[in-house]
Amino acid sequence: MAEEQPQGNGQGAAQGDKAQQQFQIAKLYLKDVSLETPNSPEVFTGEWKPQINVDLSSKTRSLQENHYEVALTVTVTAKQGEKTAYLCEVTQAGVFQISGFEDGARNGLLGAYCPAQLFPYVREQVNSLVTQGGFPAMMLQPVNFDALYQQRLAKAAEQRKAEQQGEQTAASQAQQGQGSQQ
Repeated sequence: MAEEQPQGNGQGAAQGDKAQQQFQIAKLYLKDVSLETPNSPEVFTGEWKPQINVDLSSKTRSLQENHYEVALTVTVTAKQGEKTAYLCEVTQAGVFQISGFEDGARNGLLGAYCPAQLFPYVREQVNSLVTQGGFPAMMLQPVNFDALYQQRLAKAAEQRKAEQQGEQTAASQAQQGQGSQQ
């Protein structure tokens, strides 16, 4: 006889009458991957002292009720002087089932927690691709996705504030213009 396994994170029962909170990883998958070595084999002849640049971004989209795709893209560029040794780009994605959370908490899960769950898979793919390309291992350092998410929220709030101030200034100038015409 098979045992039934509880679904979710186990926090719902303690919530009483509140909607049960659920967070599940429904699917993880490699969405896109590439390694370009435009200056090989010449890049292998000199001393290996690259300048490394790492860019990361995440995108979220709603698939259906309570199901979201989060895709984490990491691009690593290694340059030897002015020449690109390699450009490695990996997009790891997942489908996450999230329900019972208020908007702010859900957005935090999608903007920080989900990318953090995807990052170890990206790290493994980048290291594998780079070493298969003939280069020394590239171990990506840990990323604080919570801090990045908070920075994005702060930047968005600043932009909204600047837009509101710009609208207020334009409205004030329009009113002054009407007053001087009378």
